[in-house]
Amino acid sequence: MSFPPEDRTQDLFLGGRLRLSQPRYGYRAATDPVLLAAACPARSGQSVLELGCGVGVASFCLGARVPGLRLHGLEVQSAYAELARDNAQATGIGLAVHEGDLRDMPPALRGSFDHVMANPPYFAPQDGTAARDPGRETALREDTPLSDWVLAARKRLHPGGWLTMIHLAERLPDLLRGMDGFGAVAVLPLAPRTGRMANRVIVRARKGARGPFRLLAPMVLHEGARHDGDHESYAPEARAILRDGAAVAAFG
Repeated sequence: MSFPPEDRTQDLFLGGRLRLSQPRYGYRAATDPVLLAAACPARSGQSVLELGCGVGVASFCLGARVPGLRLHGLEVQSAYAELARDNAQATGIGLAVHEGDLRDMPPALRGSFDHVMANPPYFAPQDGTAARDPGRETALREDTPLSDWVLAARKRLHPGGWLTMIHLAERLPDLLRGMDGFGAVAVLPLAPRTGRMANRVIVRARKGARGPFRLLAPMVLHEGARHDGDHESYAPEARAILRDGAAVAAFG
């Protein structure tokens, strides 16, 4: 199965620096993969594996910010993997897309990487109503436990390699329980507005490190106490990340 041209859209990311194909219906990436890429501390010449890459938004945002990376993506849905390959060709950013399940890693991915990043499905199997679109349901509904995502990442990382993940704030305890073998864990809460509770977290950890746990000050995404019209209201730091391709500065 693939997405025919009439079922695709061309969407802009990083202020128009990236034009990427996405399904018109199904899972459509928004800000979370952009924030994930901005938090990954990759440097030119290093290797990066994205688990559950979808159409490749996080990988392409990272590649646009840091040239010279060796980018690999793993995607379980073949139609989304096909779009990721098309996006790689269109952008000129090299992304090797592999199809498969992270619980049974394809042979080509059984080496090790400097970085692994992931935006796992947010919703537990019993939560909410199933999405009408099967692709969206697969992307959003947890089938593989979060602990398996973290374990797969640990197996694929070099000693000293970095794991970067974004998820719901309420799932932070589940993420932290799976962090055996990691240290220097840092958590960045993402709050929609000043005075509002964080609803997302970015977690960064280093394989085999001994550094202390850090809970960072929240990053506020939007200015103002509430939404007050159909216009962009990103706070300066969020705007720099989402529109200009800046890195997340909070991790230091």
